[in-house]
Amino acid sequence: MTRENIIETAIGEYEKENLILKEKIERSTGKTAEQLYDEREKRVRDAIELKEPDRIPIAVFLDKQSYSGVPNATAYYDPVIWKRGLRKITLDFEPDMVEGAFLRCGSVLEALGAQTLLWPGGPLPADYDYQYIEGEYMKEDEYDMFLSDPSGFTVSRYLPRVYSALMPLAKLPPLDMMIHGFEMLTPLFASPEFIEMATRLHKAGQHMEEFRKLAGDFSEEMAQLGFPAFSSPMAQGVGGAPYDAISSFLRGMKGAMIDMFRQPDKLLKACDAIIDRQLSKCLPADPAQRGNPKKIGMPLWRGDKHFMSDAQFNKFYWPGLKRALQTNIDLGYVPMPVFEDDYGDRLERLLELPKGKVIACIDDMDVERAKKVLGGHTCLLVHTPESASVWSLREVENYAKELIDKCGKGGGVMMIIGLPDKAKTEDAQAMLKSIKEYSRY
Repeated sequence: MTRENIIETAIGEYEKENLILKEKIERSTGKTAEQLYDEREKRVRDAIELKEPDRIPIAVFLDKQSYSGVPNATAYYDPVIWKRGLRKITLDFEPDMVEGAFLRCGSVLEALGAQTLLWPGGPLPADYDYQYIEGEYMKEDEYDMFLSDPSGFTVSRYLPRVYSALMPLAKLPPLDMMIHGFEMLTPLFASPEFIEMATRLHKAGQHMEEFRKLAGDFSEEMAQLGFPAFSSPMAQGVGGAPYDAISSFLRGMKGAMIDMFRQPDKLLKACDAIIDRQLSKCLPADPAQRGNPKKIGMPLWRGDKHFMSDAQFNKFYWPGLKRALQTNIDLGYVPMPVFEDDYGDRLERLLELPKGKVIACIDDMDVERAKKVLGGHTCLLVHTPESASVWSLREVENYAKELIDKCGKGGGVMMIIGLPDKAKTEDAQAMLKSIKEYSRY
């Protein structure tokens, strides 16, 4: 059997399983999958619009590998197996919102020689989580090039540093010089290192083509079973806080912190440039696509009180984040900034944005403050602590109900319930049922 036949067989078997599961769901509930999807989608939409739905929308979080028995490495090397594990979690616990599959092709990362990532099944054991390797991938004296010649910087500086397969690109002359006789460069491409680069790129392209066929569209597959996506997979907004992009992917945490003192003007210009460039390729939300309103997840890394002072937040972080949030809103999306850790009174800045147009993902320590400040203005997505993975089910249930008491009144709230790693399925299902009943309006 050819590789192509193996791929087609795997896809066909998975699709058949989904059809069988859809029929089973509809028989057991007495409703069509479309009706179930609409019920859950309306519940989420009402919360975003600061209304009181029938109950608080609830998502679940748990260690996917330990529960499903599917190694983390399958997300990088066998996406059909990984999706089966996520599907099992979805059907067992019936959340109102489903996480995306978060798939990256390990074979492509290997072929490119990725330098910024360690992943399960590759450099790490199959049961590990991925790890990002932060570094100074843009040097402190390269701001001018980043701002004035972004393509040249990306091709000749950034890509050779983050992918070993692309190191030969560092030998290219400035891109704007190629108008003066590109053919004069062609002997460079005949060198052994450029031939090797071309071979590795070809291999990476083949791997990605196969991987995308196998990965499919998990969000749409779950929608066909009645479950809306946590965020809109087709959304193409302007991203999150530009300072985070610089701090995490270009200058590194240390470099960005030093830049706030040594070259603040260039740092601010770079933040603006990142959003400007994103604007050139973003697309407005398409109401014809499934799921309204369209939600965009926006992880935030470096804006809490452990990384910068209030003065630094107001100067370097919030202006870029506010512009990103407002631009996404203008494009027709509902941004979902994730305020991990303690943001405190910095959350009040969300009052500068339109009412009912943002979902603020709030760490548990900020719940009461956030409800007091943002209630009636911004939808809150609150969650149990990550430590809930080692709690008892009774502890999780009690904590979740306390959260509901603190912030559930008046609508405009969604919840993520963390499930203990060793909980039995039937016991966790009973707990979630109890929380859902408690959260009814």
